[in-house]
Amino acid sequence: MWTARKIYCRVFQGVFRAALPFLPYRNPRIIPSVAGIGDVCKKKNVDSVMIVTDQGIRALGLTKFLEKSLEERGISYCIYDRTVANPTIWNVEEARELYLKEGAQAIIAFGGGSSMDCAKAAGARIVKPKQSIHQMKGLLKVHKKLPLLIAVPTTAGTGSETTLAAVITDSEKRHKYPINDFSLIPRYAVLDYHETTGLPRQITATTGMDALTHAVEAYIGGSTTRETRQMAEEAVHLVYQYLKAAYDDGGDKEARSGMLKAAYCAGVAFTKSYVGYVHAVAHSLGGQYGTPHGLANAVTLPVVLKIYGPACEKKLARLAKNAGVVDRTMKDQEAAHRFIEWIVQMNDSMEIPRHLPDIREEDIPVMARHADQEANPLYPVPVLMNRRELEEIYYKVKGG
Repeated sequence: MWTARKIYCRVFQGVFRAALPFLPYRNPRIIPSVAGIGDVCKKKNVDSVMIVTDQGIRALGLTKFLEKSLEERGISYCIYDRTVANPTIWNVEEARELYLKEGAQAIIAFGGGSSMDCAKAAGARIVKPKQSIHQMKGLLKVHKKLPLLIAVPTTAGTGSETTLAAVITDSEKRHKYPINDFSLIPRYAVLDYHETTGLPRQITATTGMDALTHAVEAYIGGSTTRETRQMAEEAVHLVYQYLKAAYDDGGDKEARSGMLKAAYCAGVAFTKSYVGYVHAVAHSLGGQYGTPHGLANAVTLPVVLKIYGPACEKKLARLAKNAGVVDRTMKDQEAAHRFIEWIVQMNDSMEIPRHLPDIREEDIPVMARHADQEANPLYPVPVLMNRRELEEIYYKVKGG
């Protein structure tokens, strides 16, 4: 039975890869400063917007400059700031209701991946009022143009400002699942390093490793293109060059700018080439325990790469060499091994734990089932795994 399913997965992925050149992917247009948002709104005849963010960002006053610039341009706004770390269906519905109540014409997603996911899903519900979030789960279930969506990342990692995905949590079922549709790609992305300089060190670390995970999984999968390989290589090079610097000195402008670009490049790469089991496992941990996505990815990435073993060795070595992490003369096996070692060392240097010991054994079969449903057949991973094999990842991530 598993043999037949493996064949189905690979055929599905092959068809999807063949269709890549014909699918309506697009990259968001870049706005270099928050101050430019008002100009875009005016050009689009937008006089009222909804800002989607979270209470922590608002409490820090990070939205103040945006609010002031909108006021100066005569653009009214309302703010939804109740987004939680793993945004829920409840968050999405609340944001949608506020948008409709205030008569907004556009959405500004201001924050990390959670705020952007909430904004995307709210936009989908606005244009598809008769379709529930659950019915949008999976691939190409929205297929309708969203209101103008502008993404302002305040973390450098999720890449959500470039992607067609929104990941939403069903709190009742403790299940986290993605919605994937081309209409969810923001029209504009604001890459302004000023919005990331106040980011706490630990969030800098985990979101940065999130960007690295996007790039690595996109690169070693079976659906790459020349563009996505180049983007992934650039993302890894920038993470190698700037993440630790941004972690050590949050005010380092060059490092903050470099990490914003890394997140953007990694986002472009995985939007077209997809991710893999690291993300499927991380999503299930987020749904079950509320584990921050970047943290789950950081811990899981070296575990899964080791399990893939020789199947991803050649690609991982090429990525490590082209990104400047290892010497080009190094043999592939050693280069791949050194690259995984570097990931572990980066985690250690930024106080990211090697294991997540709070994982409960009784929860593992359920989480493995969710990971299996998310990843197979969509993710073009180097090694296909069934539910039982996926369970082993959780035990290794748990440690001990």
